[in-house]
Amino acid sequence: MVHPSLEPYVNAVRAEPAPHPSLVSADERRAAYRETALAHRGEPQAVESIRDVALPLDGRTLPARLYVPFDDESKALVVYFHGGGFVVGDLDTHDALCRRLSSDTRMRFLAVDYRLAPEHPFPAGINDAVDTIRYVLMHLAEFDDPDAEVIVMGDSAGATLMTVACALTRNENLGVAAQVVIYPTLGPELFTNSVHEFGVGYALDIDHLRYDYGLYLDGWTDHGDPRVSPLMFDDLTGAPPAIVIVAECDPLRDEAVAYAGLLEHFGVRVELLEAEGMIHGFLRLPTIAPEALEIIDDLAEHMHRYVEAAK
Repeated sequence: MVHPSLEPYVNAVRAEPAPHPSLVSADERRAAYRETALAHRGEPQAVESIRDVALPLDGRTLPARLYVPFDDESKALVVYFHGGGFVVGDLDTHDALCRRLSSDTRMRFLAVDYRLAPEHPFPAGINDAVDTIRYVLMHLAEFDDPDAEVIVMGDSAGATLMTVACALTRNENLGVAAQVVIYPTLGPELFTNSVHEFGVGYALDIDHLRYDYGLYLDGWTDHGDPRVSPLMFDDLTGAPPAIVIVAECDPLRDEAVAYAGLLEHFGVRVELLEAEGMIHGFLRLPTIAPEALEIIDDLAEHMHRYVEAAK
């Protein structure tokens, strides 16, 4: 059941549903997504400093934004990949979330503006995630105390890219302290109970997501490739410990729970946090559902425990 604080929002979304993404250009969708994100961000959380930086990766440079909170403990740097269905989203759309998370965790956040489809289809985003993790671990002093731990985090499509990156680099001894996986999408052909129950009218229409997968994959037909469907990885031994956050009324809930189970099967430490009554993307809606801030508080506590365990 949807949380009472979210019912008016869900009803409004149902009353005026967004046009099917096939009817709108990617640029128009990005502008609309940005406008909505800014409308719901509320009063931005104050932090000590924000600095735009550039990540010089192989053959390209990615924009990024470094958040330094007040009371920075310099114990961990969080590398963050935003959501947006592989097609929309940027540093500004998730600025408010990064501010809140950085302030609550007392950790620095490095938000990365990875390449989006359809201009940069699969596996560009995965390559950006893998190369970003490697670069940050090799140049940690550019962003934080050189002895700080590194946590990788993503939400929605960004979480998907991070799960794949963690799996692909699990044998490289990079020393990632944790992966924080927030309501990920784990494949274009998954039809779980939560998809049937919440796939229409709960802020994330599964038909729209499937369309975005088409843009992202750009003709790549092997959906059994674990880089496309991470639940298909046949070995995740050695992957970083994980915190998996799911929303009760999210069509992607069950696949995220399945990912947590898959990690556990391969001996990876996992903590699963379920947000009762919440919908996909709820962490960016604190002005509508203040209860989202309680989840952020809980997440911060879990992240600190993982950092201490890594030392």
